[in-house]
Amino acid sequence: MPHLHEDPYPDVYIGGGFFDPAQMPSTDSDREQPAVPEAAPVPDEQARDRPDHMSDRHGRGHGWRKGRLPTALAVMTGTVLVGHSLVPNSVGNPGSLLETLLPWTGLAVPVLLAGALLRRSVPAGVAALLVAAVWAAMFGQLFLGGQPDAEPDLTVVTHNVGAANPDPAGTARTLLAADPDLVALEEVTDDAMPAYQKVLGRRLTHSVHIGTVALWSRYPITDSERVTIDPGWSRSLRARVQGPDGPLAVYVVHLPSVRVGASGFTIARRDQVLTALDHAVDQERQKKILLMGDLNGATTDRGLASLNSRLTSVQDEVGAGFGFSWPAAFPVARIDHILTRGVTPTDAWTLPATSSDHRPVAARLKA
Repeated sequence: MPHLHEDPYPDVYIGGGFFDPAQMPSTDSDREQPAVPEAAPVPDEQARDRPDHMSDRHGRGHGWRKGRLPTALAVMTGTVLVGHSLVPNSVGNPGSLLETLLPWTGLAVPVLLAGALLRRSVPAGVAALLVAAVWAAMFGQLFLGGQPDAEPDLTVVTHNVGAANPDPAGTARTLLAADPDLVALEEVTDDAMPAYQKVLGRRLTHSVHIGTVALWSRYPITDSERVTIDPGWSRSLRARVQGPDGPLAVYVVHLPSVRVGASGFTIARRDQVLTALDHAVDQERQKKILLMGDLNGATTDRGLASLNSRLTSVQDEVGAGFGFSWPAAFPVARIDHILTRGVTPTDAWTLPATSSDHRPVAARLKA
């Protein structure tokens, strides 16, 4: 047994005494035992995979601070959607141009969401979802369509047939495929009128033609007149049609064209004629009104706000989708309209393209 002694700096405690292992004789196994190197630190796999906003104690690269550009773009898009009416029309009429194309802002939503995912940015994702919610609140109902209880008894079609239309007879046959009771045409030339009359007149035996607008009806037209809202042009008429459930005042209208050019969005003349048309509708004594034609403006355009307050857009009320009608090859705006008062819209849709640069629009009504 080794000699026990008191060690002021004990290394090993055995029983009631202490001993110094250095004084113990070494064995061969002890001499041959290799030195064990100090273990290297084990990398923290969870820390390596942990997002920057958890691993950086100072918050640099924090998830709530990443993606500032997509966040800013989402905020700008949302601001445009909510505050489009505040965009002025003072120089170049950018407000009306923006409102004409306002539905297309929905294309920004998937782009904004993709940017937020690529940047792994929580604020950008939240902002993009808010933009989607605002857009859905403004336009989502257009994709639901109407579900009126009324049974339709009147089908109407309006079409800007185009003054340069090379196939007026074929265009007329396309319109008749919708089995309409009323057909309103704009940009009817004297040369093309006989072709339209020949095809449409076979099924719609009552008609009126004033200037460059015309109306064909299955029901009797008891009177008609030119609506003098644009003194320089004769392209608006009013007819009194004896419908299936009483008389209707039917307006066929073609408002002045608008252009986008160096001077901006040229809407001054259109808006002037719109004011006159709005006054004519305001003075209308007939309870049931049907207004059809090329208004050269979308219902989202502030220029049509007053007219929209008096009449209901069938597309906005019961249509499924935006009902874009121009240009025919790739429609980007709905400038051809069917507006009503005193009748119940039940359905609205866009017909196939013809030889015109516009697409026809149609609606079913309970008149």
